[in-house]
Amino acid sequence: MNWHAIAFDWNQVRAFWATAEEGSFSAAARALGQTQPTLGRQVAALEAALGVTLFERAGRTLMLTKAGLDLLEHTRAMGAAAERIALTASGAAQAVEGQVRITASDVMCAHILPPFVARLRLAAPGLEIDLVAANDIRDLQRREADIAIRHVRPEQPELTARLARDMTARPYAATVYLEARGRPKAPSDMADHDFISYGDVSRMIGFLAPLGYGVAKANFRVGSENGVVAWELARQGLGIAMMADDVGRGTPGMEALLPEVEPLRFPVWLVTHREVHTSKRIRLVFDMLAEFLADTGRGPGVPG
Repeated sequence: MNWHAIAFDWNQVRAFWATAEEGSFSAAARALGQTQPTLGRQVAALEAALGVTLFERAGRTLMLTKAGLDLLEHTRAMGAAAERIALTASGAAQAVEGQVRITASDVMCAHILPPFVARLRLAAPGLEIDLVAANDIRDLQRREADIAIRHVRPEQPELTARLARDMTARPYAATVYLEARGRPKAPSDMADHDFISYGDVSRMIGFLAPLGYGVAKANFRVGSENGVVAWELARQGLGIAMMADDVGRGTPGMEALLPEVEPLRFPVWLVTHREVHTSKRIRLVFDMLAEFLADTGRGPGVPG
């Protein structure tokens, strides 16, 4: 650990974090119970310590610079760690109770989130976790869920979003299928194979066309609206399926095809309502889920 590289203190980091989240020095000062000049000096001290500019003004609006955006993700991780330290030290994590509903796709609920639920149960056994497996977007504003995992950032100002990581996906097929039909050597070979559809076939063709697969509706003879069912059809050798690498690499008997071809990339956003700032149970789950998803992205072949 290079202790000499740490030339700032937590109060400065907290002041920057609050300003970025609240959107202004005045709002951040109110949130932290400080005066605006004090908070401004803390942010300025952090900028001086790091040798970067974190905010720039556009009229009356504060805008994060590129350096500020980069720092914000690390700051959130520090904040989550600090909160967990405080919770652990006080035993408060054990006392956090109540239900938290997390909505995500059926595949993510079935294949990626169970280890997270196990981790969360150890940290906060008083919580009740309800996984809402749905491929449509459940409405957080109507409280159909407390936390949503989405692949697009919401635009509603009353929602809070955090980019957890980017995920990758590629075509997978069962070894038994490939031994019977042959292994594609190039994207153009995909046109000679069967594909498993996830819902709208035309939409899937639109995703695959830029990859040079050349597939058409005739390639999709089997499928399901349910992602777990569609993946099981592929696992049983009925065709090729696009799947997140987190799931595909962890499924025995499934092979990734065309590993030299650039995979599809898509963001994973954690979204919740602003109650995250006042609800200990939602804050705890939200922060631990963000850390969990980031961790799964660092370890190759870890299925969640």
